[in-house]
Amino acid sequence: MSNSFFQFKQFIVHQEKCAMKVCTDACVFGAFVAEYLASQKINNCLDIGTGTGLLSLMLAQKNDIGMDTVEINTEAYLQAKENIENSIYKNKISIHNQNILEFDNNKKYDFIITNPPFYEGDLMSSQQNKNQAKHNESLTLPKLLQSIIRLFKDNGEFAVLLPFHRIIEFELLANDLNYFVQKEILLKQTSKHLYFRSIQIYSCTQLIKTTSDLIIKDENNLYTNSFVELLKDYYLDL
Repeated sequence: MSNSFFQFKQFIVHQEKCAMKVCTDACVFGAFVAEYLASQKINNCLDIGTGTGLLSLMLAQKNDIGMDTVEINTEAYLQAKENIENSIYKNKISIHNQNILEFDNNKKYDFIITNPPFYEGDLMSSQQNKNQAKHNESLTLPKLLQSIIRLFKDNGEFAVLLPFHRIIEFELLANDLNYFVQKEILLKQTSKHLYFRSIQIYSCTQLIKTTSDLIIKDENNLYTNSFVELLKDYYLDL
């Protein structure tokens, strides 16, 4: 059974009301994007499908920017609202309980981050909250891209976390809309495992993308140096 909360160095994420719990790949995603944004000049950011609020909190820890988060599920929204309001970053982050397909607060964003529903056509759970969080029955990848493009500035960028087997599909959809991968990180659990997740950053500039990989644990089941370096400002035990 998952813990009801996850303690980070500078904030706590409660998760008992959320179908999607704190997971390692989401933490890598948040840490990588937070580090990337620290080198960019942006004023605001949108987190689509915030869940527990994890990604917004990780970005707020490293960046002095305004954050908006959107969450369609009411229980997850209330959980994220609690996590954000109990953090030292509450003045940086605003949270909205809305469907991203209908969200419009008369604002355009410099950067958008999203950890969208992963599975399309896979076996559904009997729990509606999990279906909504894990399956893109209501938010398909084309609809997600349409929402991103509608909500960010012409020179904006966006970051997405996807299963490895769906990155070609997503990249082709984005290319058709004239958005291209700038940076990509492929994640492995260990060196003996296959890639299971991909982090991609897109913009309208067509460049040769830079691709790297990150292995989470070594042959001794210890976190690798690369993982430690990325997460050391967040994880208590690093």
